[in-house]
Amino acid sequence: MREYKTQTKETIITTTFSTPLGEMFAAASKKGIVILTFFTPFNIEAKIQTLKTTLDSDIVPGNCEFFNTLKIQLQEYFEKKRTTFEIPLQLVGSSFQVKCWKELLNIPYGKTISTKDLAIKMNDVKIEKAIFNACCQNMLEILVPSHRVLINDELKTKIEGIEKKEFLLKLEKND
Repeated sequence: MREYKTQTKETIITTTFSTPLGEMFAAASKKGIVILTFFTPFNIEAKIQTLKTTLDSDIVPGNCEFFNTLKIQLQEYFEKKRTTFEIPLQLVGSSFQVKCWKELLNIPYGKTISTKDLAIKMNDVKIEKAIFNACCQNMLEILVPSHRVLINDELKTKIEGIEKKEFLLKLEKND
């Protein structure tokens, strides 16, 4: 008897929730959190499109255990009771972006690094602008701490995100 294999699309579950910085949008696959971003519709649509094409997935609203853990850990983070996150992440991007984001995960809580120093750490001083672009394309805000990356040792980011970056850096500053 012949066996037929059916290929099913992966389902990505999404949700929104409130934080001290406003509404956030999250998405999770079977492997972990794939999106955590501040709620701006255009930004979210672009990230969802990336997931649809990269992971060949269906996107549906819902709830999952990852979201319960995420909300608890974010609440602890905002209350200064957590300095690291222990939740599975699925980094979705180009191989260069993923490499950058993995480097960002090594930046300690309360510390910052310049794009120049990060480029040196990644053994290529010519990739400073590419690192900045990867930070701007980060799909896992706060969890992958692109807010800890400074441009030429200055606080700069996408125009709409500077206040959030300042808030997060101040939150993480040791008093």
